[in-house]
Amino acid sequence: MGIVELLLIGIGLSMDAFAVAICKGLNMKKINKVHCFVIALFFGGFQALMPFIGWLLGKQFEVYITSVDHWIAFVLLALIGGNMVRESMEKDEEEKGEECPQKLNVKELFLLAVATSIDALAVGITFAFLQVQIVPAITIIGITTFVISIIGVFVGNIFGSKYKNKAELAGGIILILIGLKILLEHLGILNF
Repeated sequence: MGIVELLLIGIGLSMDAFAVAICKGLNMKKINKVHCFVIALFFGGFQALMPFIGWLLGKQFEVYITSVDHWIAFVLLALIGGNMVRESMEKDEEEKGEECPQKLNVKELFLLAVATSIDALAVGITFAFLQVQIVPAITIIGITTFVISIIGVFVGNIFGSKYKNKAELAGGIILILIGLKILLEHLGILNF
């Protein structure tokens, strides 16, 4: 897996964090740079940690499923991406009557970071099956999410939640396409 694919996976995985960062930015009357950095650090850190944990788990079971690893990668990425597409089609949080949290709460931020990075755990499992070098992969994913989270806080502060669903839709489509590419390459249909 090349750097471009890892970057695209990082972008796709970061869309949930981006949406939450927008929500955080909505509640800042003026951008608080420390809060912005802490939000990005939590999301970027967990987006890097979870694929590593998934990779460790995947390595334990690699011997048993190497013959179907491309199918597993495709199914996991398609499910994650499909879920993101489905969520992007649902009504906005504000339309459901829910409000974004008003203050930066570290405990809440921890829970949000874990929740938005669960899909990265599954991606880490596919990395083990595909023999992806994990350190460059998690570095790219973590930095990408860090940067996109900072952008999300600023976007939320400036534009509100207008683009949240579109970002999540794009992220889901990217993950599905990468899963399809992995499957087609392993089946010999695509040769890159």
